[in-house]
Amino acid sequence: MAADELVGVYDADGHEVGEATRARMRAEGLWHAATMVLVRSGDLRRVYVHRRSPDKDVFPGLRDCWAGGVLGAGERPDDGARRELAEELGITGVDLRPLFVLPFVEPPVRCHNFVYATSWDGAVHHQPEEIVSGGWLDLTELTAQLRDPATDFVPDGRAAALEWLRRAAPPES
Repeated sequence: MAADELVGVYDADGHEVGEATRARMRAEGLWHAATMVLVRSGDLRRVYVHRRSPDKDVFPGLRDCWAGGVLGAGERPDDGARRELAEELGITGVDLRPLFVLPFVEPPVRCHNFVYATSWDGAVHHQPEEIVSGGWLDLTELTAQLRDPATDFVPDGRAAALEWLRRAAPPES
């Protein structure tokens, strides 16, 4: 999405209330919304992890276990999730399972993340403007890395993944 493209502006409660250019949203730290899609292997033992381009406007060069991005003005989260998954990883025709919505605030970023999961065993094709490399990581190893604050994961992706792991964990007896 180019700096002059219109993105949805949201309120703190997660309702779309207007639009602004991407550049203005970033410069002013406006509330916005984004999608995040966790791509797991068909056997659910691995997660696709990629390294973001150094040219990204937020969290450049860091690793992420989510495909996704900012919602355009008036764009529905399900549509944005499908669009971003196709653009970033070349994955289409999959079922997306909505997981939760997670607000993320780390000024100047204020975002409502619409979080999804899917399974995929096909080829992955990176969008070179957004992703420089990627590969499958065993879920056990990914969990250990996400819980280590010294690893180079994007902060919003780490927060969403830790929330996903918390929700997926069996209750302690």
